[in-house]
Amino acid sequence: MMKYHLLLHQCFICCRCEIPECDASNPTYEPAWLPDAVPYKSTGPIKCEQYFYNSTEPHNGTCSFNDFDRSRIISCNSFVYKTEERSILQEYNLQCEWNLWKLSMVGTVNSIGQFFGLFVGGFISDKYGRKVVLIWGMVLCAICGIVRAFMPTYEWFLVFEFLDAAFGAGTYICGFVLGVELVGPKKRVLTGILSSSCYTFGEIFTAVAAWAVQSWRSLIFVLYSPIFLLISYIWLVPESVRWNLSKGRVEEAKKILRKAAKVNGKELSENTLEKLSLIEIDQEKDDNDSFGRVLLGSLTISLRLVICCICWATCTFLFYGLTLTSVSLAAGNSYLDFILTSLIELPAYICCNFMLQLFGRRWSVSISYFLTGFACAANIFVPQDSHVGTLTIYLIGKFGATAAFTNMYVITSEMFPTKMRHSFMGTCSTFGRLGSMIAPQTHLLASIWAPLPMLSFAAMSLIAACLTLLFPETSNIKLPDTIEEAEMIGKNPVKIIPEKINTV
Repeated sequence: MMKYHLLLHQCFICCRCEIPECDASNPTYEPAWLPDAVPYKSTGPIKCEQYFYNSTEPHNGTCSFNDFDRSRIISCNSFVYKTEERSILQEYNLQCEWNLWKLSMVGTVNSIGQFFGLFVGGFISDKYGRKVVLIWGMVLCAICGIVRAFMPTYEWFLVFEFLDAAFGAGTYICGFVLGVELVGPKKRVLTGILSSSCYTFGEIFTAVAAWAVQSWRSLIFVLYSPIFLLISYIWLVPESVRWNLSKGRVEEAKKILRKAAKVNGKELSENTLEKLSLIEIDQEKDDNDSFGRVLLGSLTISLRLVICCICWATCTFLFYGLTLTSVSLAAGNSYLDFILTSLIELPAYICCNFMLQLFGRRWSVSISYFLTGFACAANIFVPQDSHVGTLTIYLIGKFGATAAFTNMYVITSEMFPTKMRHSFMGTCSTFGRLGSMIAPQTHLLASIWAPLPMLSFAAMSLIAACLTLLFPETSNIKLPDTIEEAEMIGKNPVKIIPEKINTV
């Protein structure tokens, strides 16, 4: 949700130069005399240019052709806007083409913040618990987000954009990992899909709020204030049972399971609870293993991580690239286009549920990437003046990218051991931010050749589709708790499917 609130207020804000000699005290966007004062293009007045005013005669809210030297075009520093929307565009004077890179930089700085936050958040989560990152990360994110609304300069705005993203980055993955670790193999897909669906509803809420609230500062308060309610999670959300076991906190794990059983109206036998002690013994041999030592000592896990990082970078590049592009679809309402490309995620999640069960994990990921690549490549053959055709292609591409993202979350969470699961997922997602850093800049490729952005999406999709076939199949197996179990995925799955012990 926080990723897009600025995006929705920085695009398609029509403006033209304010001409004090001609404009009334309460100027309108397109008065009758404007074509005499400002250069035009097919879509309307050019934003940041005007003809040189060479008259000395006073005017009362009007001008004429003879008041301007049309052979001289100059830049302006004050503007009149078509609508009453207020965004960082107006706040920091970023309307003109020579400042457009600063708008893209907001998204890039956000991704850099996520890059650091995801990497650090994963290690904090694995060391101190999932709840620490989930709750306090969101609270600090909300504080930085709200403080950002009061920043007087563009540079300070970027500082708090970075901090907002850094603190909030790890919370989504942390919530995903926490959910996956609380359920058995048969419920992991459903848990992942429900987690991802919350993201979509956040996007839709953001678009509706941005449509209704015309001030970017007010919008920040609307989006960030509810986050403080998450402080209640200190008492409402239990810590991960698997994380407790990986840290030798068997009694705490038993306490959580007893409470869950009581809420569900069931009883846990002492025999079942005693099996948790056996799991604790299995964890002891991994106690001295660090993240770096595991990578150096296990070629299997190292290669798996490298492929994961490449696929995550591709996934974020596609997902955010298509989402960012959706608000600039020609002739459309940017808010409505954004909502439509967000709504397409919901059927993608439903489809994922069947794909993952029917085709398994790795083929589902590969098919999703292939679909995205096909849609992006097909965009070349759609007439640029066809809004319906262009939107349809974007929706198909976004459908595939969403499915790929969801499937990547599921398969990544199933390939690495419990003790370092969030660290590995955080590392993958950290490298994934490379894709989201590049995504805001892809529109610059259109200046070379209009279809080039979509072709870059297509090429990356096809590369990732092939790489994902190198993953081991993780469907319907117990989550690996140890390094040895993680290495054996795809080699000897029977060894790590003790169905009767899968009570956590």
